[in-house]
Amino acid sequence: MQSVLPTHSGLSQQSVSIQDSLTGRIFLAIAATAFIATCAHISVPLPFTPVPITLQNFAVILVGMVLGPVVGFSAVLLYLAEGAMGLPVFTPHSVGGVAHLLGPNGGYLFAYPIAAAVAGWVVRAMQHVTTRFRSALVASLAASLPIFVVGAAWLSHLLHLGITATWTLAVAPFLLGEIVKITALAGIFSTLQRWQRS
Repeated sequence: MQSVLPTHSGLSQQSVSIQDSLTGRIFLAIAATAFIATCAHISVPLPFTPVPITLQNFAVILVGMVLGPVVGFSAVLLYLAEGAMGLPVFTPHSVGGVAHLLGPNGGYLFAYPIAAAVAGWVVRAMQHVTTRFRSALVASLAASLPIFVVGAAWLSHLLHLGITATWTLAVAPFLLGEIVKITALAGIFSTLQRWQRS
């Protein structure tokens, strides 16, 4: 008598990834905004610069790598919209709302959707070329560049800073932490990929 129960392979063929449906993508985007907001609240203000150390960019890049360039970009845009509406999703050391988007951290924030898209695109473009860890390492590094460039440029414009002052306030204090974040991102993403494929 033939079994009517589906086999394990049949189940896996019938199962649809949550990212393959519009509803699933919307759910993931909303969940991603909560994750970014949580990481934004892990924040340490620095006395010599208006820009705090935060895990916000860590979350943005990870979201981009995990969800891909389109959903990652959309999720971060939704996150910025939530903040603009006054929801407490930005760092707790700020005024929040639109004022925060137009303040010293504005350039970093507006670069986040680009960073998420870059991270998602690069990690997928490199997945057949090198190891998961290396592709995630390159993707994290590439995604960090627009954050620093746009963030520093905005702070320089807002506070009328020269090149040296911009480097001192907007880039130099965060380089060591960024190296740690990039390495951690590569490790976490490659681990998630191994779990997903096992």
